[in-house]
Amino acid sequence: MRIGLLSFTFLLFFACKEDKTNTDKNTHFESSISQDSIVRDSTLNHDKKVPKKTFRTFEGLADTTFVRLADFSDGFAYDMRYATDNNFLEEKVYECGECYTRVKTAKALLTANADFKGKGVKIKFFDCYRPNSIQYKMWEIVPNSQYVANPEKGSIHNKGGAVDITLVDMDGKELDMGTDFDFFGKRAYHDNFDLPQNILDNRKLLKETMEKHGFWSIRTEWWHYNLSAASNDKVANFKWACE
Repeated sequence: MRIGLLSFTFLLFFACKEDKTNTDKNTHFESSISQDSIVRDSTLNHDKKVPKKTFRTFEGLADTTFVRLADFSDGFAYDMRYATDNNFLEEKVYECGECYTRVKTAKALLTANADFKGKGVKIKFFDCYRPNSIQYKMWEIVPNSQYVANPEKGSIHNKGGAVDITLVDMDGKELDMGTDFDFFGKRAYHDNFDLPQNILDNRKLLKETMEKHGFWSIRTEWWHYNLSAASNDKVANFKWACE
């Protein structure tokens, strides 16, 4: 009886050991499969192609239609100052910053920017179309036609034909134009040539390229450009939705 009990215990010990060995092997096998699956999945995710962003076209749009420039290209930079208090008004007057223009202005900006990109730079916007109601708000803050167009008459900004811009390199660094945007003084004048040569060269690049694509400048503001073809458009009060 005692011998039989010892024999049974001995057999049970080896059976348990064998079962544990098989369990360890199975666990290792399952772990290997799991890790291999993760690697393969990771590789698939890494190689997966991200769909290229598509942009709107101007097909079927009238030249006077207002459009959001970012819907047609991602090749511009933006610093919409009037949607912040970092401007000469020292007050935020837009609910949100967007760059809208009429279609004909957008077309001219796209061709100008393609030209700039060929020279290693691109356009950065400070302001674009400005609803006339915003012009009234600006006039309430600074009722001086030397700095703000009288809203009764309106500005070409209110027609969707003017932009305030500078140039940045392809890494987003602004070219030195001698002053900040909305600096009201002789240092910002186009006909002030008493400036370092690199500043004069940067302003010349901006001015000559914009003029080549149908824009004209004003003497006292190196950043301001009007599209000639938009001069006779009506003052508008179209407002974009803020998301």
